[in-house]
Amino acid sequence: MTAHEPIHARTQAVPSPQARAGIPDDMAMLRAAAELTRDISAARPGIYWPDMLASAIIGYVALAGAILLETTWLAVVSGVVAALALYRALLFIHELTHIHKNALPGFRLAWNLLVGIPMLTPSFMYENVHTLHHARTRYGTAEDPEYLPLALMKPWSLPAFILAALLAPPALLIRFGILTPLGVIIPPLRTLVWQRFSALSINPDFRRRAPEGEFARLVFWQEFGASLWAITLMASVYFLGWKPLLVALAVFSLTALLNQLRTLVAHLWENEGEAMSVTAQYLDSVNVPPPSPIAAIWAPVGLRYHATHHLLPSLPYHSLGEAHNRLTAKLGGKSTYSRASYPGMSMLIVRIARSTMRAGGNANPDA
Repeated sequence: MTAHEPIHARTQAVPSPQARAGIPDDMAMLRAAAELTRDISAARPGIYWPDMLASAIIGYVALAGAILLETTWLAVVSGVVAALALYRALLFIHELTHIHKNALPGFRLAWNLLVGIPMLTPSFMYENVHTLHHARTRYGTAEDPEYLPLALMKPWSLPAFILAALLAPPALLIRFGILTPLGVIIPPLRTLVWQRFSALSINPDFRRRAPEGEFARLVFWQEFGASLWAITLMASVYFLGWKPLLVALAVFSLTALLNQLRTLVAHLWENEGEAMSVTAQYLDSVNVPPPSPIAAIWAPVGLRYHATHHLLPSLPYHSLGEAHNRLTAKLGGKSTYSRASYPGMSMLIVRIARSTMRAGGNANPDA
């Protein structure tokens, strides 16, 4: 059996949502994951910096082309390139939540100045939020900001979940350009905005706690910069007209849509709120390893190995492919590890859609 065969020959029974939470840990897999990756656990500046900088530069040059080019099809192509490149640059926010703060000196600041603030998604919106998703007792529960039992919800919730992403860029513009300044003079509004609109979460019941200590100071400066930039963008229509802002919002909406589709297939979303073992969390997560030809585009910066990432959250993105290969070779094609690999996005979307149809809108979560 080849390393890729389990993706296409998945004959093992899939646990029901009720049984998934009761899956015990596969200790052999967990030990192998720790032992086989010790030598590839360091973040390499020579990969992080060029990757992030090149993605941002290509994205902004292409965005300028989308705004300035007169030929429609060239402008559209340029806009698509901009969306893809900026999408890759933006997803380094995921790495910022996991790498040690001293691992890449200056990287967090540079990323915020070049990507986070210009795209109105500073790193504070993910830091100290995403780590809750990886907490052993929180994943898949009501306290997980990044989990909804989408596969068990009403059928219409799936397209609503996807299309809602298109509204993210204008919503962020309002959040930082209007609500943040108003919050300075209206404390209750400031509290509301922080609790409800300051985290990249999908759980509508999540309420964010107030920042403290050094993190509170980082939040202040990041939020100040994003607010200043949002006000500048809104004021630009008086000097540059509407086209630059509308084109930029359209490009960022495409980026947000790509990220929402990736989020949709990052997990199977089959947990009903019970605490899960690490192995159960792994099996509720998704790898899309080679030979899938386009997974590196829609799941860049290592996110095509999202299940492996849940086994090894602190492993840098550039090491996940090697970790996957080592674990596949060590554990074999019939192991627990192999059961989290899938051939591509389309079949995962179909799987989740069929699950919502079976649920028939009768699941406990009320979409």
